[in-house]
Amino acid sequence: VVLTERIALPNNPDRTCIIISLNRPESLNCFNTAVCHDLAKIFQEIHNEATTSSTNLAAVILTGNGSAFCAGADLTDPPNPLVQSSDLWEHLQCNPVHFMDRCGVPIIGAVHGYCITGGFELALACDFLVGDDSTKFKDTHVKFGLAPCWGLSQKLQRRVGSGRAKWISFSATTVRAQQALDWGLLNEIVSGDSANESTYGNNSAVLARAIEMADEIAKNDTVMVRRYKRALVEGGEMDLMHGLQRERELGISHYLEVMNDGSTFEGAKEFITSDSRPRSRL
Repeated sequence: VVLTERIALPNNPDRTCIIISLNRPESLNCFNTAVCHDLAKIFQEIHNEATTSSTNLAAVILTGNGSAFCAGADLTDPPNPLVQSSDLWEHLQCNPVHFMDRCGVPIIGAVHGYCITGGFELALACDFLVGDDSTKFKDTHVKFGLAPCWGLSQKLQRRVGSGRAKWISFSATTVRAQQALDWGLLNEIVSGDSANESTYGNNSAVLARAIEMADEIAKNDTVMVRRYKRALVEGGEMDLMHGLQRERELGISHYLEVMNDGSTFEGAKEFITSDSRPRSRL
């Protein structure tokens, strides 16, 4: 029900990306209990790998096979909402968003077609999202008397602002791709590319662009990317004063490590003095 593929990135073949695909296309990738357990296990393993400095993993891509990203919970076998809302450790083991929120590497959401309610929450657990003209977001919690438990009530307002988040959730209205881009929910909209369809399937364009994004990330220092993500995530949960303090703490920890070998500063010096470096014309 969930497929994973590890690929070498085209322009940085020594770095890899893991593509995680929801694979219930006949059900618009609605998740059941098995999907939740599989996703939680996969992201727990990625979390554990990301804590090792030797990993060559640059990014993770979450997508859905077929015509939709994820249309929410499968009502024939929905995950237990009490379990998914619980902070008990044995319950967190089958909560995919718990481990996505703790994933040390960037998560790119390749979103096409419907992205509804629980699927919307999976998308919001990604660091950034790329969509196409078919992408549609919808929060139907209030329509069916359901309470969010994977973070939608908190994360959406941080992405698009309080007023817009309230409108999306209180009205259960559909947010189409262009509006999602204008509001900052999507980072990019890509156009369809039939040349990639045989390789990537219905979500060809968004998946191809997500791989390009992973490749752009991979050209950088992947250890620093993971540490920068930690600073952003942890600081983003604090007020500005404490966020700045946390940045300084993480910065000290980083420099105490890298100043022992000098490689970071040598790399920066080489970049600054390089004749091929882009320079300002001002």
